[in-house]
Amino acid sequence: MQTGSMDAVSALTARETWTVDDYRELMGQLMSVSDGAAKLARVLAQMESENPSPKGSVALKIGIARYVLCRFKEALAVLAEATANKDRHYFQALCWKMLGAYPKAMEELDRAAAKGFDDQEVKRQQVEVKALAGRLDEAAADVDKLESSAGVSAATHYLRGLVAELQGYGDRAVEHYEQARALDSAYPPATFRLAYYHDLHGQDDLAVDLYKECLQRPPVYANALLNLAVLYEDQGRCDQAINCLSRVLAMTPNHPRARLFLKDAEASRTMYYDEEQANRIARHNAVLDVPVTDFELSVRARNCLKKMNMRTLGDLVRISEIELLNYKNFGETSLKEIKDMLASRGLRLGQGVEEPIGELLSLVSAPPTAGIPVGTADMPIDQVDLSVRVRRALETLKVQTLGQLAQKTEVELLACKNFGQTSLNEVRQRLAEYGLQLAE
Repeated sequence: MQTGSMDAVSALTARETWTVDDYRELMGQLMSVSDGAAKLARVLAQMESENPSPKGSVALKIGIARYVLCRFKEALAVLAEATANKDRHYFQALCWKMLGAYPKAMEELDRAAAKGFDDQEVKRQQVEVKALAGRLDEAAADVDKLESSAGVSAATHYLRGLVAELQGYGDRAVEHYEQARALDSAYPPATFRLAYYHDLHGQDDLAVDLYKECLQRPPVYANALLNLAVLYEDQGRCDQAINCLSRVLAMTPNHPRARLFLKDAEASRTMYYDEEQANRIARHNAVLDVPVTDFELSVRARNCLKKMNMRTLGDLVRISEIELLNYKNFGETSLKEIKDMLASRGLRLGQGVEEPIGELLSLVSAPPTAGIPVGTADMPIDQVDLSVRVRRALETLKVQTLGQLAQKTEVELLACKNFGQTSLNEVRQRLAEYGLQLAE
């Protein structure tokens, strides 16, 4: 660490007011010191203690510092008290973008432009917001306009890569991200998206290296730390995972996902994964999913089961002998057929009622899209805010939509490797946001 660089950071943070130019200078200075984020966090804490109800230029300065430290909601709260100039609107737009509130981000970018903010920078941000909001055709056309007016740059390559990635053209996206990094190695957005792409596609070593690059250049993406922590934990490097999560919590003590993941990482230090048990659960569930039509049954028994909506062996273990016999035209002969069929697979009628659910290893699954609001069932999992660990588990289980996820039981999810109680709680929370729940 250079003493002169630290002095420059101190001098910059001591300025009474900040603008976007000061922000850019701050970024350059923080990159030259080993603990830039920690230094800024200490300065911010002091500013906040000295200004409990900041207004005007002080509010803008605190808002920018909070943005750099990825405290976006808190940044918005204080920016609302800042002078309504171009810099305030620009940083409000950046915060709304990071929080996924794209219409609000576009509104603030328009206000920043109206106040005289740099036209090219506003247009670059607008293209990114449009892409993230799913307006991909508009975004692609706007990148063409950007290149026509300002030429090819790391920013335009990044934006083309983002559009290509969201359109499903992964190889093309990687090519543009790499070209962006070749033009400007200090362009964090391209580095982060490239890391995230490799992360989702199983290239763990590449992803780790790229996430680590992200951490060397402020503003440090909290998601880079979170995703890197998950990768470290998957590799059994729990201490490094905990270190990443602790860094997030040092900047944002109440960060919900970091707190959740930290508990998971600490538990993983002593976690024992019973692969044999997981395989046994998978085999047992496969048996319960066997259709009754795979067996030789009389026409009467088959018709009765069809009318009772008994489709699989799992359905049958939830019903008792008395319930079957009470059904019209279902007699002792048909009952014997059913009992013999189940016995051939080591099962019996009423087993699902008599035994605890934990011992049954998830005997049944809910009917497809049962109780799911219209349209929600078909929502792709890619559009749901889930951690990398959960996404990997769902990929292993071949879950592609919310409807398919809602058909899974807790035991089915917990049987997936590296899927623990923390991940289960995350899935429950996300499903609840869409009015859904896991199958009983």
